[in-house]
Amino acid sequence: MNRNANVIRISIAAVLVVGTIVWLAWSGATDKANTSYFVTIPELVKMGDSAYKENLRVDGFVRPGSIVKSGTHITFVMDEFESHSPKAGTGRTLTVLYTGTEPPPDTFKDDAQAVAEGRLGNDGVFQAKQLQAKCASKYAPVAPGTPGAPGAKPAGGPQKSSQLTPVTGLHKATS
Repeated sequence: MNRNANVIRISIAAVLVVGTIVWLAWSGATDKANTSYFVTIPELVKMGDSAYKENLRVDGFVRPGSIVKSGTHITFVMDEFESHSPKAGTGRTLTVLYTGTEPPPDTFKDDAQAVAEGRLGNDGVFQAKQLQAKCASKYAPVAPGTPGAPGAKPAGGPQKSSQLTPVTGLHKATS
């Protein structure tokens, strides 16, 4: 084989490799089906009509008592704030219909932080194909004046001021 034939073969192989890399990069960057924007409920409202055209990931908190299971479908309401937050009654809400093929995560419960991925329907209901949930808050900082709180006298020896205790007596938000 002569040297020119080898140069031509190597050049063709290099062009094919570079062309494939360019095509993969271009198709990945322009693929709208796999692109979704992460938004909060207020940001979703501000999007206006463009919200109906985009794949979105919406973040919020599951409103206590709103989860309704019907076979593999789940309908629930997402709140902008947790139910025990002082801002709970002032936040915006979003009704979500989950129709994915996977069961919801075990951490999907009342007051859990959730991310629903899908599209906003013309009826204002968010049609989710994927659902993620973060574990609901189980601990909160110690309230001042209670045993173990910073500045309180320790009952049985010194305690760390960053010690956390379970939250009790939470009142569910009424809607």
